[in-house]
Amino acid sequence: MKLIKKVLGCFQNCDTIGKIQQGSAWWFNDNKTGMEKQMTSLANLGLLGNFLGMLTDSRSFLSYSRHEYFRRILCNLIGTWVENGEYPYDKENLTEIVKGISYNNAVRYFGFDL
Repeated sequence: MKLIKKVLGCFQNCDTIGKIQQGSAWWFNDNKTGMEKQMTSLANLGLLGNFLGMLTDSRSFLSYSRHEYFRRILCNLIGTWVENGEYPYDKENLTEIVKGISYNNAVRYFGFDL
């Protein structure tokens, strides 16, 4: 699987930021560990800051609480990296990463005119 991810990285270009995205872990690994592993894998093989965030069935009212669960796991993961000295504590940069993954990256990627 890692080889496939590395080969896919060869097809990136400057036309679209984060052109190739990994599929979401929560369809088959719908738990905290599965989400953390998927985001860690993305950070190891690409750029987590370009991640499009959580994919869900927006027709379900219960999906709204899943987005909050996702954001908490995301922030905890990034916070742990900062505490461990694996990422610099730059509050402004960290805020942009979380806002991007939670909303802005998907708007930019899909070209939504909001």
